[in-house]
Amino acid sequence: MSVYVLFFHPHSSLTASLYNISGTLTRMPSDSIPDFRAALLESKQILVVTGAGLSAASGIPTFRGDGGLWRNYDVTALATPGGWAENQSRVWQFYHYRRELVLKASPNPAHYVLAKLAIPDFRYKIAPHSKLTHVTQNIDGLLRKAVDETKVSSGVSEESSEIVEMHGRLFDIVCTAHDCEYHEAKFDSPICPALGGTEKILADGITEPLVRRADLPHCPLCGQLCRPGVVWFGERPYRIKEILDLADEADLCIVVGTSALVQPASKLSQRVKDHGGRVAVFNLEQSNHSEEADFLFLGPCEQRLGEVFGETFS
Repeated sequence: MSVYVLFFHPHSSLTASLYNISGTLTRMPSDSIPDFRAALLESKQILVVTGAGLSAASGIPTFRGDGGLWRNYDVTALATPGGWAENQSRVWQFYHYRRELVLKASPNPAHYVLAKLAIPDFRYKIAPHSKLTHVTQNIDGLLRKAVDETKVSSGVSEESSEIVEMHGRLFDIVCTAHDCEYHEAKFDSPICPALGGTEKILADGITEPLVRRADLPHCPLCGQLCRPGVVWFGERPYRIKEILDLADEADLCIVVGTSALVQPASKLSQRVKDHGGRVAVFNLEQSNHSEEADFLFLGPCEQRLGEVFGETFS
């Protein structure tokens, strides 16, 4: 365990440094908005990495930590190939519940700030020579919705920066047959009749509806059982090689609403630091990313992003 001593330098503004037990000086992350905007101004390759905290203000639970239980089941056990093999009905009920939540949700102010950052017309006002890629761990699609709405409301027709959904999409369904390539986005509510209303039984926390395997979503092409089109724990994220290459090229990494617990996303900011890039973290509280951050803005993402970017887009 590292031991640190905090010093405030006299004859200067309240700039703090940390000395670890070996005497090595470690600068604390800055919370200076002007300094961060200066870093944005000179950035060429920006990588944005977002997690569940981005959607918290939209009413989407993170399913981790103290609230990380669903019907008395550990969500990290449900969202695994093993959980699927044990009980496909239970897993589909969990994802049906999540689908119904997201269908009723709307993007929050944090989504709209990042949407503008993804649209060149807006981004060039604060980072005129930049390219940007947004990598998200979220499967709810709210950021894409915010981008689409922002483009319509502002009359922008140009392409926005790419959003890479490394853990898939909640509304996609995929055939489980190895020789079938069926993969489709379906926004039906419910996804199949047998799951309709099962989300309401969640409130009692005891009863688990019996939904037969035969009544779960099946492939329209080959008839085999379908699964949610998301990446489960233990599976390889989509486009991971490309994502790692982006981290190796980025000169600024903006991390928003992630606890840095899920790999490999948790390693992206460190890869940026390893080649001299800078890291800015927006999070409700300190996380593993905080140790490597050049800029740290603590508080609700929807509040802090608005404060930091705010009028810069106008």
